Amino acid sequence: MGVTGPPGPVMDRDEVDRALARLGAEHEAIETSLLALQDHAGRRLLEGAELTGTTKERWTSAEASITLLWAYFDAYTDALRSARDIRSRRRWSSRDDLVELTELLRGESVTVAGSATATANAPTLAGSSKLSEQFSLAALVERMNELYASSLDMVVAADAVWSALPARIDLLAAELQRTRQLAHSVGVRPGEHPAGDDLERITRTLTTLRERVVSDPLAFWAPAQGSSAPGGGRPDTTTYDREARALEDVRREIDAVLTVRQDAEARLVKLRDVLSRADRTLAEARSARGEVLAKIAASEVPAVSGPPTALQEQLATAAEYRRHAQWHRLSPLLESLEEKADDELLRARESLTAVTAPLAVRAELRGRLDAYKAKVARHGLAEDPFLVERYDAARRMLWSAPCDLRVAEEAVLRYQRAAADLLSPRVPEQGGPSDRVDRRGES
Repeated sequence: MGVTGPPGPVMDRDEVDRALARLGAEHEAIETSLLALQDHAGRRLLEGAELTGTTKERWTSAEASITLLWAYFDAYTDALRSARDIRSRRRWSSRDDLVELTELLRGESVTVAGSATATANAPTLAGSSKLSEQFSLAALVERMNELYASSLDMVVAADAVWSALPARIDLLAAELQRTRQLAHSVGVRPGEHPAGDDLERITRTLTTLRERVVSDPLAFWAPAQGSSAPGGGRPDTTTYDREARALEDVRREIDAVLTVRQDAEARLVKLRDVLSRADRTLAEARSARGEVLAKIAASEVPAVSGPPTALQEQLATAAEYRRHAQWHRLSPLLESLEEKADDELLRARESLTAVTAPLAVRAELRGRLDAYKAKVARHGLAEDPFLVERYDAARRMLWSAPCDLRVAEEAVLRYQRAAADLLSPRVPEQGGPSDRVDRRGES
């Protein structure tokens, strides 16, 4: 929709003809725009909807604007028709005709009468007490442009929201219904599981959201910053997006519960095995502790705890949940049990290691003693009386019960030093016997 040129002096015939041609094209463009607005799907929806809030207020104003638009267009059409009639009186218009045409085409020659209701509700005439106004054709087109732009902006915005959000909400609601059914099948229900409560809240939010979107679409419209074009902006999907994410979180939770249902038996069997190994390891540690206390003297042996009865009770509870298909309760319990069972097995192994440490030390000393005996034998000193005496003393200490590890280790070191002394060559020129004993017990 364009704007005609400004008024000026008396127009000649060529100027009149050019102005009429321009006004005719403009008239056609305006009519096309108004008919498109009249047939716009958004406008038809607005006419038939029960509106509330911002949308109701703006539609009341837009309806008045559209009514005025048609009144203005009719006045514009009449003025254009009158101008064409004057120009068609004769081939060469007289000066009187040209004066009249100039006044009609450039002066404030168009009178528009509007209804009191339309005048009161139209945004450009709000507060005006006039029931009719005088316009030039240029001013009339400018007024129509303003009303058309504001009306189209409102219609396009409402239609954009209605086109985008209700369908998406319906799809999400359908997905929500499927999720609810799946949740019910695995025992995820309101009041029994947080995910069930979330589903109820999402259901209520979506129901309310759809009702508000249908009745007040402009409440969910975010205008584009700095844009003056009609319909500049986008639907505000903040609430919808938040609920879609919440539903996705619930779906993941239910998928985890479904996985538990599929793998529950295997996970329970594995848990029983881990706890059984932990129990056997603790039993072995308790038995080893008795052996250590009987065979090793002067050694601190840590106490060994009893079997993990609390975990066994929780395992029995988990088996009950599985028998009664309470998957939503079984899921977190299994995760907790698996972590605790692994910790329990690790603790049992550490306890066994700590308890048997003195036996390991004794075994290491025995191995070191026998290794040096074999080394001495390779050098032909196996029958040396001094070494035999030292070896027998260390062996008696290591193979006696209870064994004093500190004294036994000293005996092994004495044997090692004696063997090293005999195996090391002497260097007289350095001032007598040289003790080449490796103080760490190695030659």
